[in-house]
Amino acid sequence: MRADAERNRARILAAAEEVFAEQGASASTDEVASRAGVAIGTVFRHFPTKDDLLRAIMKNLLARLVDEVGALADADGGTAFYRFFASLVAEAAAKRAVVELLGFPVGSLDGFTDAVARLLAIAQAAGTVRADVGVPETMALLTSTVQGALHGGWDSDLQQRTLDIVFAGFRPPG
Repeated sequence: MRADAERNRARILAAAEEVFAEQGASASTDEVASRAGVAIGTVFRHFPTKDDLLRAIMKNLLARLVDEVGALADADGGTAFYRFFASLVAEAAAKRAVVELLGFPVGSLDGFTDAVARLLAIAQAAGTVRADVGVPETMALLTSTVQGALHGGWDSDLQQRTLDIVFAGFRPPG
């Protein structure tokens, strides 16, 4: 890909992430083109359909989340699980993109699920998460809590109270 085409693609993705985070998946590609400073034809040359554009955004977001998990796990595995969970809920309350990542058919979430599984295993080894908690339960709670934060309009106090309850269920007894 030529350098100018790569720059256009990057500008389109950055603009699209902003637009879709603000307005959700129903946002217009015309708005994306306008914010990126390109013609609508340029958007469609890179992303033939709106779904292709959404998939590219979600793929980038997934990659960033997986990187975030890796950095957190390396920094402090015992509390990283809880910090990541809380940051995802807070981001969902502010940005629709996270919720749509968990609900939009982007293909495989294996990389993301594997990253969450890694954090879970580290936290369990550190004794900060119960040994009987599995990845399916964790993903179900993560998805539902993120959905609630977005659709319920949770403020930071409600986020914290809800996370306190969810986290109490993750913690070992005693």
